[in-house]
Amino acid sequence: MHSNNLGLDAVDYRILKALSEDGRASDVSLGEQINLSSTAVARRRRLMEEAGVIEGYTARLNLRALGFSGVVMVMIELVSQAENVLNEFEREVVKCPSVSFCGFVSGDTDFMLMIHVSSLDEYDSIYRKELSILPHVTKIRSSIILREVARRANVPIVFEQPFGNGR
Repeated sequence: MHSNNLGLDAVDYRILKALSEDGRASDVSLGEQINLSSTAVARRRRLMEEAGVIEGYTARLNLRALGFSGVVMVMIELVSQAENVLNEFEREVVKCPSVSFCGFVSGDTDFMLMIHVSSLDEYDSIYRKELSILPHVTKIRSSIILREVARRANVPIVFEQPFGNGR
């Protein structure tokens, strides 16, 4: 269960919701949306940035428009879960330029990766040049995403909770 130790209130959550919809929104625009002065918005935003609640601002890219028409989810099993094995694998996988996400997961798989590709031939090349040379790998399984059903930069439930209670 998440607790709100940062002292965020309902106004902070309204600012976060507005920023999650438009990270380029000015303090003036945010103030108009949530009925608060731009000075107060700027102060609250700065405090949330300093506290790490707001990690940064990015542009949402249309990967399909950039030629990346496919997404491959890759499940990797390692020879063991010894700390040195995990550390060495993690140190190397972050060097793979094709990996857009890597997470250590529970269950039968040790790591789950997301890779965006322009073709199956490109994935074959990534598999051979990046994935197959990762240390301590005992099994690689790949699933190709056939259709994207939902993608969210921020989980909507965060804004549906009463402020201060988290989930």
